[in-house]
Amino acid sequence: MEQNRENHLKDPLLQVDGGSGASPAGVPLQKERKTRKVIFNVRGISCASCAVSIETVVAGLKGVESVSVSPLQGQAVVQYRPEESDTRTIKEAIEGLTFEVNELHEQEIAVCRLRIKGMACTSCSESVERALQMVPGVKKAAVGLALEEAKVHFDPNITSRDLIIVAIEDAGFGADLISSGDDVNKVHLKLEGMSSPEDIKLIQSVLEAVEGVDNVECDTVGQKIIVAYNPDVTGPRLFIQCIQDAAHPPKYFDASLYSPPKQREAERHHEIMNYRNQFLWSCLFSIPVFLFSMVLPMLSPFGDWLFYKVCNNMTIGMLLRWLLCSPVQFIIGWRFYIGAYHALKRGYSNMDVLVALGTNAAYFYSMYIVLKTLTSDSFEGQDFFETSAMLISFILLGKYLEVVAKGKTSDALSKLTELAPETACLLTLDKDGNAISETEISTLLLQRNDVIKIVPGEKVPVDGVVIKGQSHVNESMITGEARPIAKKPGDKVIGGTVNDNGCIIVKVTHVGSETALSQIVQLVEVAQLARAPVQKLADKISRFFVPTVVVASFLTWIGWFIAGQFHLYPREWIPKAMDSFELALQFGISVLVVACPCALGLATPTAVMVATGKGASQGVLIKGGNALEKAHKVKAIIFDKTGTLTVGKPSVVQTKVFSNIPLLELCDLAAGSEANSEHPLSKAIVEYTKKLREQYGSHSDHMMESKDFEVHPGAGVSANVEGKLVLVGNKRLMQEFEVPISSEVEGYMSETEELARTCVLVAINRTICGALAVSDPLKPEAGRAISYLTSMGISSIMVTGDNWATAKSIAKEVGINTVFAEIDPVGKAEKIKDLQMQGLTVAMVGDGINDSPALAAADVGLAIGAGTDVAIEAADIVLMRSSLEDVITAIDLSRKTLSRIRLNYVWALSYNILGMPVAAGVLFPFTGIRLPPWLAGACMAASSVSVVCSSLLLQLYKKPLHVDEVSGPKNDADLA
Repeated sequence: MEQNRENHLKDPLLQVDGGSGASPAGVPLQKERKTRKVIFNVRGISCASCAVSIETVVAGLKGVESVSVSPLQGQAVVQYRPEESDTRTIKEAIEGLTFEVNELHEQEIAVCRLRIKGMACTSCSESVERALQMVPGVKKAAVGLALEEAKVHFDPNITSRDLIIVAIEDAGFGADLISSGDDVNKVHLKLEGMSSPEDIKLIQSVLEAVEGVDNVECDTVGQKIIVAYNPDVTGPRLFIQCIQDAAHPPKYFDASLYSPPKQREAERHHEIMNYRNQFLWSCLFSIPVFLFSMVLPMLSPFGDWLFYKVCNNMTIGMLLRWLLCSPVQFIIGWRFYIGAYHALKRGYSNMDVLVALGTNAAYFYSMYIVLKTLTSDSFEGQDFFETSAMLISFILLGKYLEVVAKGKTSDALSKLTELAPETACLLTLDKDGNAISETEISTLLLQRNDVIKIVPGEKVPVDGVVIKGQSHVNESMITGEARPIAKKPGDKVIGGTVNDNGCIIVKVTHVGSETALSQIVQLVEVAQLARAPVQKLADKISRFFVPTVVVASFLTWIGWFIAGQFHLYPREWIPKAMDSFELALQFGISVLVVACPCALGLATPTAVMVATGKGASQGVLIKGGNALEKAHKVKAIIFDKTGTLTVGKPSVVQTKVFSNIPLLELCDLAAGSEANSEHPLSKAIVEYTKKLREQYGSHSDHMMESKDFEVHPGAGVSANVEGKLVLVGNKRLMQEFEVPISSEVEGYMSETEELARTCVLVAINRTICGALAVSDPLKPEAGRAISYLTSMGISSIMVTGDNWATAKSIAKEVGINTVFAEIDPVGKAEKIKDLQMQGLTVAMVGDGINDSPALAAADVGLAIGAGTDVAIEAADIVLMRSSLEDVITAIDLSRKTLSRIRLNYVWALSYNILGMPVAAGVLFPFTGIRLPPWLAGACMAASSVSVVCSSLLLQLYKKPLHVDEVSGPKNDADLA
């Protein structure tokens, strides 16, 4: 191991000021409480006395720490403690002095994620969204129906998470906090040995005094604490040590990791069990009602006892049906009343309104029949208690199947979260960097800069960098890469991947929510909340769907009733034991309950959830439905050359000196100017210089110091090295600095470029002294990928900052016909805009480093080869691997998803368009086919389940293009 690495490992893992003594006195003073700053624009400040009066009044408010008023700028800057005051109070105090406060600057934006309970259709999610947007201080709210979550951006100076939850509950839905922006790194600890609340307060004060601890929450009843901390400074092992050291004998304190139950899984399981139990309870009552109504009366003599009269014309069968149906209607079906009440209270309608109207119509008409038969010895009528009971039972069955199916839409994401192992092998090193002990600890206790050992077959617990040993790591579960990737000292490893065949020592670099696995999960969860534009169709329909159904139901009932009263159809059409009113009522109820807004609302979000989860498992991270929808329209793809079409690891393959300067000095000057650049060509020159030094007997890695370093986009770099102006770049850079280019240089450039190499010129004091030929081999799959894109009807274009000859040579080799060369990053974005002006939907594929302007300008930006850096803001789609086949996967997956969404819409709309006329009795006069209300309810439940199951078929998606690659060595012997 290198000496500098050993020294680095000898550094303390955690730098904590002061000790962790047995009491608060033994630790540094407790951190000051957090304050917030707010700036008001105040009109009417005419002199210094006005400013003084404002300062006096505001300073007297509770919680205000400082106030400064500027008469010239007309602004008041207030520092306050948010737990004791808020901006509204401060603003009102200033307005009380007859000043006008018209603008509030520097609003802090906080974010929270909430679990929403009780959403059934698009109308529900829209209602929650409207309720959130009406809360003062809420800036943005996104509600995901399929995910059953909401993400809210709000100003904590104006509102709070509690008020947001109250607003959701007022809208008729349940809400639980999943996470907030300040719990990025939290650890849950279970305390032991606490005998009084004072002990827990002591522990809280000790932990709050530790540097890097942001917040400590205590549960005195459950003896648990939650610590929010900065992982760069501290970690959970230190917290446990501080807790143990805080005890005075004979007291003994200890703490252990506590994993709170996974809220999403627990709530989903509870919801599934709740619907299942409600369905079974409803069946317990509904099946006897169905038997007493539809089966036993037809089986004489077994059902004759049902016709025995109890009082006047009321029979035993009617009484039993009434008694058995009532619990289903008012106890088991109470959820529909609650949902309908809250919906109507907010001025909208949903599925609960339809169910409540339909079942109430059947139940209360049946009650009318019961009362008439009870009070009359001549009245005869048919009750519909079986309609109400069976309808509720079938809808509960449908909801049960729906929540089970919806749970499977996030299976891919759940599998990702379970990849990380529970334990890790922590090494303790001596001063020379040698391992002296091994300890198996929980993965949650790992901290940054820890050193861990990973043996063959074990999973990598967290992100890190290999410092010793060699192996191959299977990253297919994260990146989709089928073959194991060789790892050696200096290479990064990703948490959740599997070590194949060698023992490696890894230094931890990222833990908790900062690991690649956690970032992938967070990115996919955000994507699943984002609403696709195609969802707007369902949103528009949902606004008038339920009112239209109610009107259609009423018209159906009126139409059949009037037709029956005026004998417009034969009396034989009316079933036995019914009259025209009852037949019309059954048609009307059937129309009410057959219509299904849920299927429309679930068509898009369920498909997006499955697609984004499936994409993540394939190494394709899609940032939401908008990116997914745009990708299927792509007609032109622009490729960057370096790192995209090529491997991205260029190397210097030839050098040429045009003066008397020694080659090593030339390369030293070039590397000195390139040392501060992140461009792949710069790194190639630096690496070549290091190797050249080794050949000349020098082993120093130190580069010449440069001054006035400047990057010239698309041209090269310039710097002052050892008092000399050094230019390293292409022909354009030389022309910018008016450096003469001789015929010898021109000839060498042409020869180099014809070989598909990049010619990098080196000028010292405005004289070209040499050139370096840099070669970057093509990716093996590039040609096949471009050919496959052409077969998909997508044209490929290459835009690069390299010279024309090299660009044309590369393009010809891969099969690209359109090339734009010698273009800087801004020029790439301009080319994209030119193509967009022609009406094309353009995608840009780049490495995400210097291509961000083009990635942002494109309709769809694809950052390729992102590795562990999944938080690339400019890209719409992040490809974890460097393989071009994933570009095809992203576009093909988007096309398959949009096709599935369209199919879902066709099914949902066709069902409603065809189902409602059948329920209204359109076929009855010609075929005698009639849809009873209970059967209509069953059809409605089946439509939602069928849409979710249709979306689940995306789980079967397979990549359209697989590039066969030669497998790497399987063991250390092969590697040797």
